[in-house]
Amino acid sequence: MNALQLELCAASLEALELAYKHQFDRVELCQNLEQGGLTPSAGLIQMAKDFNLNTHVLIRPRAGGFCYNEEELALMQKEIAYCHLLGVQGVVIGVLKENFGIDKQALIDLKNIAPDLDWTFHRAFDESIDWKRSLDVLIELGFKRVLTSGFASNVELGIGVLGEMCAYAKGHIEIMAGGGVNAGNISKLAHIKGLSAIHFSATQKVQLDPDSAFSETILKVSEARLERILNAI
Repeated sequence: MNALQLELCAASLEALELAYKHQFDRVELCQNLEQGGLTPSAGLIQMAKDFNLNTHVLIRPRAGGFCYNEEELALMQKEIAYCHLLGVQGVVIGVLKENFGIDKQALIDLKNIAPDLDWTFHRAFDESIDWKRSLDVLIELGFKRVLTSGFASNVELGIGVLGEMCAYAKGHIEIMAGGGVNAGNISKLAHIKGLSAIHFSATQKVQLDPDSAFSETILKVSEARLERILNAI
């Protein structure tokens, strides 16, 4: 069994710097964490590559749910093709049907754009109908891994199911825990037999430029929080 990997959900230059400094196994690159993460800019993708990070890019064209129309899926195809051109190691996607089942045909069409990339299915998985059926579909389609909180709102509540998922997967797909990971629960996650990786952002709410009329509150990576999580494991 491979050693447990750590993936940083990186949505800023500061996060990339910290991922490099603390030698994370890979990053899931995105922007707009306040909306659950959206596809990052071309410049940010290139910066991740400049840091020589194992870069997996989130392909999510908008906030909200994961049932996309034809135009949105066409946009996702273009973004995947561009990421492949830039030389990233993988992409992270999630597409559901209106009934919350995994949209198998949409995933086939997307994977055909760059089948040689590492493919991760993100936490749209936790909104699907049945996790065993969903895992079966992703295994059939050749996905490398799935990011999940154990079919719960956070990993704290999903620890038991995460263990069941690892046993069910039998190594055919990697199970990566994410969603609410903190210094208080990462050690418990690390003891789940068969878990391949843990994903977290180590962010906190910060108000940017409070004196500006355009001030915003964002989720910003905190090195202190990140180090507490790393020390806890």
